[in-house]
Amino acid sequence: MPIVNPPPPNWHGIAPEEALRLLGSNRRGLSNAEAARRLARDGGNVFRATPPVPAWKILLAQLKSVVTALLVAAAAIAFLSGDSLDAAAIGAVLFLNVLLGFLTELRAHRAMEALLGLEVARAHVIRDGVTLDLDARELVAGDLIELESGQQVPADARLLEATELRTVEAPLTGEPAPVDKSARASLAVAVPLPDRVTMVYKATSVVHGTGRAVAVATGMGTEVGRIGTLAGAVVDEPTPLERRLDTLGRRLVMLALAVAGAVVTLGLLRGLELTELVPMGIALAVAAVPEGLPAVATITMAVGMRRMVRRKALVRRLSAVETLGSATVICTDKTGTLTAGEMTAVVVRLLGREVAVSGTGYAPTGDFTVAGDRLAPDHEPGLMLALRIGTLANRGDIGRERSLWKAQGDPTEAALVTLALKAGLRRPALLTEWPEAGEVPFSSERLLMATFHRTPEGLVGCVKGGPGRVLARCTHVFDGTGPRPLREGERESLLGLNRELASRGLRVLALAMGPAAAPTEAELQGLTWVAFVGLADPPAPGVLATIRSLQGAGIRTVMLTGDQKLTAESVGRALGVIGPDESALDGAEVEQLDDRELEDAVWRVAAFSRVSPETKLRIVDAFRRRGEIVAMLGDGVNDAPALRKADLGAAMGIRGTDLAKEASDIVLVDDRFPTIAAAVEEGRVIFDNIHKFVFYLFSCNLAEIFVLFGAIAAGLPTPLLPLQILWLNLLTDTFPALALAVEPAEPDVMRQPPRDPDAALLSTPMLRAIVGYGVLIAGAALGAYVWGLGQAEPAGARTMAFMTLALAQIFHLGNARGAGPVVAPAEALRNRWAVGAVALSLGLQVAAVAVEPLARVLGVVPLSSREWGVAVGLGLVPAVVGQALKTRSTR
Repeated sequence: MPIVNPPPPNWHGIAPEEALRLLGSNRRGLSNAEAARRLARDGGNVFRATPPVPAWKILLAQLKSVVTALLVAAAAIAFLSGDSLDAAAIGAVLFLNVLLGFLTELRAHRAMEALLGLEVARAHVIRDGVTLDLDARELVAGDLIELESGQQVPADARLLEATELRTVEAPLTGEPAPVDKSARASLAVAVPLPDRVTMVYKATSVVHGTGRAVAVATGMGTEVGRIGTLAGAVVDEPTPLERRLDTLGRRLVMLALAVAGAVVTLGLLRGLELTELVPMGIALAVAAVPEGLPAVATITMAVGMRRMVRRKALVRRLSAVETLGSATVICTDKTGTLTAGEMTAVVVRLLGREVAVSGTGYAPTGDFTVAGDRLAPDHEPGLMLALRIGTLANRGDIGRERSLWKAQGDPTEAALVTLALKAGLRRPALLTEWPEAGEVPFSSERLLMATFHRTPEGLVGCVKGGPGRVLARCTHVFDGTGPRPLREGERESLLGLNRELASRGLRVLALAMGPAAAPTEAELQGLTWVAFVGLADPPAPGVLATIRSLQGAGIRTVMLTGDQKLTAESVGRALGVIGPDESALDGAEVEQLDDRELEDAVWRVAAFSRVSPETKLRIVDAFRRRGEIVAMLGDGVNDAPALRKADLGAAMGIRGTDLAKEASDIVLVDDRFPTIAAAVEEGRVIFDNIHKFVFYLFSCNLAEIFVLFGAIAAGLPTPLLPLQILWLNLLTDTFPALALAVEPAEPDVMRQPPRDPDAALLSTPMLRAIVGYGVLIAGAALGAYVWGLGQAEPAGARTMAFMTLALAQIFHLGNARGAGPVVAPAEALRNRWAVGAVALSLGLQVAAVAVEPLARVLGVVPLSSREWGVAVGLGLVPAVVGQALKTRSTR
């Protein structure tokens, strides 16, 4: 039979026989010949990775910088004018900066390649009525596949049969709880993926039961393949720092061209020859560009990256280090990130009283309390009976791995075992008292489980399951002393208690028991309701404090979860994620909004439930269109597109899938939400330090421009040579600037609001300060130059200008280290690297005149002690003035 093309998208809502018909298959499966034809036509059941960005394109991108273009022009002019030494020096700087940028960005885009790790090796396939063990790559749409516990699903498939089938779909939905599957459920077209119980998906795991299904999609057509394609289609965009530095570079070029034009015009008006103005133009071009800026910026981020590693955040993309400091919104998964990812029984609701249970996770320690008063469990018969039922009607367990308690089997059942252990009840001992005689296993149709036990009073059934299904089989309640008949309206009252517990975001199970003549489902009638147990996924350690810390820093936390809306809203409010004027929104509701409506909505919504990968991508994009800097935390395959789209993607290191890690910029090694706050703090420190060294380098470079411009305006010979300016920019200035990269954090770094993402790196107050200090430093150098012209030959005067300018720039480091003065010994030594940088730079300047070959290359001559005294005295002036102003401003 021919296959329908294209197949309908809503396989989950189509009856099994209709799905077989549309796929051109039947209950005996495809024939080998038909499967071969489809394999040749559609290709194998494999994921395909897109090729990474070629290295030559990454290299070409480094040459597009306007600052690079300026340096290329300066090198070309120097070479054409016959100054090969200057041209070679500028060329060397160019080569180093381009190489550094190239190596930094040479990062393969492996988001799609990580899909290969999700491939399923083998599949049990029915063809011509025979079950075959095939290479999963040979599967085609229309093949019948058999599923059993412990297997991975080899393709997206519509269930034909399911017996107590449960799968874990955490890679797709982010929720680790097993999903009950049903072949016969009737589903609407608009049902979100987490609720499509009639479907199984490639790369998910079968954890219980058996099933038979017909493959509806293979390879890149599966949900996982589609998500990988979505992630691969996201284009990397510049980070906030990269955008700021690009803007800064353009302004630098404009400044250099303006100053060069003014100097050439002024020189021509004064009657100078063009050949005399060329060296001056080259010197101005070199002076306008802080050549050490790319290296210092890269090293600063690398230092920050090492600090982040110590705080359990592994950085995969260097520029992401600063992006974290700019974040205004953090979008995060719920389960395992904001919550512990461990089901915990937190309340037992008996008739007439509620017992609270302390402790989190699967560690069997905790107390029982009623209205805040501690309760001995064995003093409450109803509580002990409920714990007994929950332990016996159970196939889960807990175990200890090193120092951690882990669930073995279903997390909900493990939570009930933990609850009983807190009261001293152990399943082996209970089974010795009440030996098991039979079982009614859980199924998605009956929504309950029962075990039968031989007791001194006869055979009894212990039942746990959905409150509505269990209550429907109950005719009695346990009132603390024994069973009694349900009174009029009491069933509705108990259902109301269930709704009240559910409204707190709890998963509710009902526990009941009753006599039985035989261990069969038919005997599960006339039961006695004993208790409701409310289970929660508690907040992960440190999450509440972290959310408050981020709020104090002006950063919103937004929850994106595959869980139900009611649970998401309850957890969000309990954690403080959802504020008084904020709400939760379901994924289906998001899909009804166009992009503009969603952009308006995201500012009022702090929790999104039942979100698909496309919806997560749209939410992140909506925040970014509002001008927010978005950090996205995720761990599943379904998070990969949003991780790539966000300004910064952060994946979990322990439970994160390879696809999520490859799509991310940083990896949280310990899977803890507080780690992202620590990384944000480090990011802010890094930006502050970038701000400090930009201020330092630009005030120094502007001083060099002022020196050159002032000299020609006054009709003086050129006071600085291009190589001298390169020496200052690459060596004398760079080491102090590098010391600023490790400047300690300011005390209020996490009490400041996020920076405006559109704000320039150089603010108006900062520009005023740069110009002011540039004038001071230039004035000191020109003063020394003029004094030198009256005392010595032009080479000696030029050496005086060179040395005074260098000393003034070195001592200027103290003005750049922070808002306050650094004259106090404790403050001066707070950054020991700064002290070392000053000593090293002073040593280099002495070597520049003391080492004869170096002095000859730089065009400097030895200075007398008197000349050194003048240079040092004038070089100290900017530092003294700056520290005096800072001391005055802090009083």
